[in-house]
Amino acid sequence: MTQSTGFPRKPVILVVDDTPDNLSLMSGLLSGDYTVKVAPNGAKALKIAHGDTQPDLILLDIMMPEMDGYEVCRQLKADPLTAAIPIIFLTAKSETRDEQLGFKLGAVDYITKPISPPIVLARVRTHLTLKASSDFLRDKNAYLEQEVERRTGEVRALQDVTILTMASLAETRDNDTGNHILRTQWYVKLLADHLRHHPRFAAELTPAYIDVLFKSAPLHDIGKVGIPDRILLKPGRFEPDEWEIMKTHCALGRNAIVHAEHRLGVDVPFLSCAKEIAYSHQEKWDGSGYPEGLAGDAIPLSARLMAVADVYDALISRRVYKEAMPHAQAVALMREGRGSHFDPDILDAFVALEAECKAIADRYIDSDEDLKPRTQ
Repeated sequence: MTQSTGFPRKPVILVVDDTPDNLSLMSGLLSGDYTVKVAPNGAKALKIAHGDTQPDLILLDIMMPEMDGYEVCRQLKADPLTAAIPIIFLTAKSETRDEQLGFKLGAVDYITKPISPPIVLARVRTHLTLKASSDFLRDKNAYLEQEVERRTGEVRALQDVTILTMASLAETRDNDTGNHILRTQWYVKLLADHLRHHPRFAAELTPAYIDVLFKSAPLHDIGKVGIPDRILLKPGRFEPDEWEIMKTHCALGRNAIVHAEHRLGVDVPFLSCAKEIAYSHQEKWDGSGYPEGLAGDAIPLSARLMAVADVYDALISRRVYKEAMPHAQAVALMREGRGSHFDPDILDAFVALEAECKAIADRYIDSDEDLKPRTQ
């Protein structure tokens, strides 16, 4: 009867020995319970070990011509494809130093010749059982890693859908939007990637944070959903009282995200960043912006990045009430805002990347359909 080792099939044992009588002896001893393969030298053993059906255990003689068992073991353990195969040295070398070297090279056991059949069978069974358990745990861990990766992907997709859905609410009500959301999202990422090694920003602009920035940027104008149509859709300059109402879109956006966060019941990094961008992207470096008149580094970095992206895109984009400003003219005007409207270092990055910004603008240019006035 085949011994149970936990394998889904009959375990395969490779016996390596340069003496034919020893190969016959081991084959006769093991073939009743296991599938036995034999190799008369090290080179043949390595070839079998790398075959389609790898052995589950190797019984390896040490004293062989050309390539001894120690060298075979070294090569097997150095190769990731065969490193997990347990090796039992089966040899007449019985000195303690020989055993120590065998274990040091990665063998799991050491049996001296002449062999005792019950001992060999017991050791083989024990190590096959251990290998089966190890394989099970490794396969289970691999499955769990794949499952975690799949679930994580689902969560990311859910976040992306949530952001795009929320951003689309503002987009459907605003004649000025077009592909503005896409363009500003990519401007912000471009700037952040460029500045991530800058001494002022390196600590904050980690790859993970830049990913959060990219996800959050589309929500910068989410508060416009709360602005009355008579103001939001007005194709011209606002009256002073209308402008005051329009300025409330920053607080409305922040409050909407806060409400969503409270309903969710947990802190989500991309929502925290989205709150900063929605509330503070109209602040100016010199403190003359709104809604709080923050200045300098008191303005969140995410909002300072968005301020550059948002103004540039507004300048170069055509609207129903204005033509697009040429790129060069827009860049010149942006330069004038260095240190007043914009963080100087972020504006310098924008100037260094102006060609890339223009390429983004060209890639996501608005069509006539994008700018078609919506029904009031």
